[in-house]
Amino acid sequence: MPWNRWYGLKSYVSSSLWIVPLVAVAIELVVKRASEILGAWMLRSGFYDLQSGFMGLSMAGARASLDTIVTANLSFVVFTFGSLLVAIQVAGGQYTPRIIATTLLRDNGIRYSVGLFMFTLLFANRTLSYMGETAVHQFQVFLSLLFGLASFLVFLFLIDHAARLLRPVSLVGLIGEQGIDVIESVYPNPTRGADSPPSRKRRARSPLAWVFKGEPAQMEARSGKRGAPDRTLTHLGRSKVLLAVNLRALVAEAQRAGVIIELVPQVGDFVATGEPLFCIYGDPRAIDEERLHALAAFGTERTMEQDPMFSFRILVDVAAKALSPAINDPTTAVLAIDQLHRLLRQVGLRDLRAEEIADDSGAVRVIFRTPNWEDFVNISFREIRLFGAGSLQIPRRLIAMIENLVRTLPEHRHAALRTELELLDRTLEKLFPFPEDLALARTPDPQGIGGASNSRK
Repeated sequence: MPWNRWYGLKSYVSSSLWIVPLVAVAIELVVKRASEILGAWMLRSGFYDLQSGFMGLSMAGARASLDTIVTANLSFVVFTFGSLLVAIQVAGGQYTPRIIATTLLRDNGIRYSVGLFMFTLLFANRTLSYMGETAVHQFQVFLSLLFGLASFLVFLFLIDHAARLLRPVSLVGLIGEQGIDVIESVYPNPTRGADSPPSRKRRARSPLAWVFKGEPAQMEARSGKRGAPDRTLTHLGRSKVLLAVNLRALVAEAQRAGVIIELVPQVGDFVATGEPLFCIYGDPRAIDEERLHALAAFGTERTMEQDPMFSFRILVDVAAKALSPAINDPTTAVLAIDQLHRLLRQVGLRDLRAEEIADDSGAVRVIFRTPNWEDFVNISFREIRLFGAGSLQIPRRLIAMIENLVRTLPEHRHAALRTELELLDRTLEKLFPFPEDLALARTPDPQGIGGASNSRK
């Protein structure tokens, strides 16, 4: 199977609710057959008899118990999917639609709970249907009661889990955790400073942990020196978003062919049919075009696997929705800013010069562009400042965030942060005509309003 199809299949499976219940059906067939064999062996060996059994249930009692388990688990399944649909509508309207595929549909607590409900439902139903008029399958009924009890407990857990999951602090916290993982994989090396020479050392803590070098402006200069590409490969499929690229295989392909391969779009970009996808510098005849196209995965919606900017985008969308006049919830926006603060600190401590990827010999093989520091700073501040500067909580939290980042990040990260602080101060001067309000808005506060008037966070 080509890499891009495997990636798409893996992504689809990880965000599909029906996969786990389907697997539970297959497991139920195996477990039911194994339990029947084990129950028959135990009966022949004299571990129990049909009258006493494990529970000593009569035919009427066994049927009533199994009916209850079947009905309860059917209700659990209906309630879970019904509640999930409501949760999706609430989350999409209250926070952002982009949180649905990245958080709600990938939640293993919901997926495995539904799988247990389906397993117990089918197990109890088969036990009920196979019982005759006089023989009570005591061991089967006993197992059904155990599974039924587990389903009741899991259902109670699921209600509590869903209630906690839909809280703003939980949702933005999950996005923050995923964002940290992506940042560590895309930018594996610590920052070396603006003027330090890039290292050629390569290591693979992850598929992206290669040595990267080059700032965007320098990259444009190098592309000019390299001249026009010897061949340009266009996107042949439907117009979709570039989700991920198999960089390790791309470097190996470029090394084998003795060429440099430039990925024209950035991960997360929408690529229309016929737009440039790869530029080849060198002899293009040595390139297997079909294999090259198979190393780029496309989809209808951005994912986080190789897109460090997407977690920022989701958090900013949550903050923007909370700051809209229809919702007017600046405290939720502050929660989103807390996670942006956390992500921006991690980005600021990383080497972001991920442009040219070298092979083992140090020769440049792949050009792979990723966002730079200014991109991350702009997305973290600009929209939130425009939408929320009029709410006292937002500028106070943003100022605390900037002051903390200036203290904790290297010197070469400070310029972009000071620019945002200056823009914020100029915005506040226009929005707050009274000096008392202006002074309050200019006071840094990690809690927005209510914390100590400093940025110790």
